[in-house]
Amino acid sequence: MTAVVWVGLRQTVQPLSSTPPASLRVALVQPSIPQQWIWSPAERARRFDQLLELSAQAMTNHPDLLVWPEAAAPGYVRWETNVYQPITNLVRSWHTWLILGGDDYVLKGDPKDPEAVDEFNSAFLVDPQGGFRATYRKRRLVIFGEFLPFHRWLPFLERWTGMGSFTPGREAVPFVIAEKKMRTFVLICFEDVFPHLTREYVDDDTDFLLNLTNNGWFGESAAQWQHAASAVFRAVENGVPLVRCANNGQTCFVDVHGRIWEEYFPGTTDIYGVGIKLVTVPLLDGKKRAPTFYRRYGDLFGWSCVAWSVLVAGRSLLRRRGDC
Repeated sequence: MTAVVWVGLRQTVQPLSSTPPASLRVALVQPSIPQQWIWSPAERARRFDQLLELSAQAMTNHPDLLVWPEAAAPGYVRWETNVYQPITNLVRSWHTWLILGGDDYVLKGDPKDPEAVDEFNSAFLVDPQGGFRATYRKRRLVIFGEFLPFHRWLPFLERWTGMGSFTPGREAVPFVIAEKKMRTFVLICFEDVFPHLTREYVDDDTDFLLNLTNNGWFGESAAQWQHAASAVFRAVENGVPLVRCANNGQTCFVDVHGRIWEEYFPGTTDIYGVGIKLVTVPLLDGKKRAPTFYRRYGDLFGWSCVAWSVLVAGRSLLRRRGDC
């Protein structure tokens, strides 16, 4: 335990490294949309207008990348003109890249029900010309929040509750901006809580991880801080920076040593309000990242400890029986 504490302190007290050879200026928009607005069709226009206004303010700082949190855009982003058009107009007018969270769907192709769709909680990479370059679909869904268990076999549950179910995504999807030599992977909401899942999103050339989350569910409770703490572990385990863009809560940047930057809005100790944060993320600039022990071996050490504990406990039990 002493060795672990010593190594951790030694890493966190290291001075900041010199300016990296390449970096990315990222504007993080925190709209702080009340959860009841997200559920209310009547509030769609108001919250979307606020999001676009904040984005225009952020773009006056000329970032390389603009980021919106999970579920920031209302409706089906790619399929509703009154959502799709303002987004494409925004990136074209400012000639910027955008990563945003929103809903998506695809037709199931069921001949018995041609209109049946699979719905997804998604993240999108939009280029400066308004093209949707990549789509990531959330793989780990929140039970009773994003899906009802057994809904495929008990469809009446959805009718009773009025709640539909998202379909889980199948794979991690890299978001690449070739002109910036940038490669990132998106984790949506609480996906960054799972270390073995996050490990699948890190390659030798992953510049950073990006977590889009809607923590409006939690209000101003301790859950905001508890969720943000997960980002520290994931960054250190995999040796990659992690950027968080939250609806409200800790929108921030976590470096490879687990240090949190831009935690509060400038001049305040507030994490919950409406605002914009600018972070500068170091890039690999074509280099490869050396894998950490955890990225290379995963939970091998943890399971080895479990196996050793079982072995010691079993040996002790056998000795006791022998004494009897």
